[in-house]
Amino acid sequence: MTTNTYILDIPTDKRRQLAARWLWLSILALFGAGIFSVLLVLARTPVIGEIIPYADFFHTALVIHVDLSVLVWILAFAGILFSLSGRPGDYRFNQLNFIIIATATVMIAVTGFLPDARPIMSNYVPVLEHPLFIAGLVLFAVGMGAQIVTAMVFSPSIGTAASANGVIRFGLNCTAVSILVALITFFWSWFSLPTQLVSDQYYELLFWGGGHVLQYTYTLLMMICWLWLASIAGIPQLMSKRVVMLIFVAGLLSVFIAPLIYLRYDVTHPMHRQMFTWLMSFGGSLATLPLGFAIYIGLLQRAPETDEQRSAHAALMSSLLLFGAGGVIGFMITGSDVTIPAHYHGCIVGVTLALMGTGYDLMVRLGYPKVNFKLARIQLWTYAIGQFLHIAGLVWSGGYGVARKTAGAEQGLDTLGRVAGMGLMGLGGLISAIGGFLFIVVAYKAWRANSNRPNADTVV
Repeated sequence: MTTNTYILDIPTDKRRQLAARWLWLSILALFGAGIFSVLLVLARTPVIGEIIPYADFFHTALVIHVDLSVLVWILAFAGILFSLSGRPGDYRFNQLNFIIIATATVMIAVTGFLPDARPIMSNYVPVLEHPLFIAGLVLFAVGMGAQIVTAMVFSPSIGTAASANGVIRFGLNCTAVSILVALITFFWSWFSLPTQLVSDQYYELLFWGGGHVLQYTYTLLMMICWLWLASIAGIPQLMSKRVVMLIFVAGLLSVFIAPLIYLRYDVTHPMHRQMFTWLMSFGGSLATLPLGFAIYIGLLQRAPETDEQRSAHAALMSSLLLFGAGGVIGFMITGSDVTIPAHYHGCIVGVTLALMGTGYDLMVRLGYPKVNFKLARIQLWTYAIGQFLHIAGLVWSGGYGVARKTAGAEQGLDTLGRVAGMGLMGLGGLISAIGGFLFIVVAYKAWRANSNRPNADTVV
């Protein structure tokens, strides 16, 4: 059993097969999001954006891109770890949960091609106002709720604090609690909201509280991946396992404040929104500072020796830098301009880079050993550099007051500074799209090499 590294043991029964299916669902979600990201960047890039007269198309693509690249990608990745950490008896339940969530994902993606689906740019979970999309979201929530209940019921003992496996299981338990609270707050908002609100205001308020809680979920999952990658990279452990568990607790504390906000302020009250804004600024993300700093120091002390270690090193360093940049940008927000998506992209891309790096290692452990870690390292830095340029362009443009969630002529690119900032955004977006495409290439080549092996132990 693995006790000295923050890596879950891989079961040899059907849970391993199911974890592989979760892995490929998350990768396919990211692939779909990547296709829409290219269209998004083109729609917002100067000159090119002017010749694409699809304002509604831009918003529709943005909805699908965000939901696939954040909601489905990250929570499906959590499904991998929940499957690996469970007990043998939960396989049938997890299999049903997977089928529900995979079906919901297809419903969400397909709606993007329907002409009568009206995009609504609600924060955290944007929506296409169409029965198929709404049904897909509800089914996704049901599947995740069932997954969390299964994880809690069948969760094995976390062991002692001296066990790194126990620490990872404890972190996953914290993640499960965070998802459960997010689902509760979504339901609480739905139950409390007056039905006469216009659609845009309704969905904004519906997803505001739970959407903030999901950000803590993503952060907890990212910290689990940081520890996993640190074990692969072989960096020294600069804090005790008990301290790491306390950091997970600190990251979870903000989650429990959410119900208190609901009890104090009605969902439609202005202070309801303001309290969650303050909670996001000074809440759970600050718990990443001690762990991130310790890992950063460890990266400086240990030079990677193998291609896999170099890949893990790149994933860790780029994730730390992007997540940190996103956090700093968050304190620069003063209005409703493109500084907001710069902050959000930095943080979410920091999470995604950690998941990508961990995903490469999981491919090997789940039966796909032919991962090209040299190309993986290039992919991670390409994606990170592109996203850094992307958010830098957004921050630059935000200083000129360029509005968020707009495209083409609506952006008001009438000065050199605005054009230059959004041009840098477009360049970075295209580079990051190449990096995202390379992730799919590495994953596909690993899958292809496995399927071509004689007597390959195919798990998907």
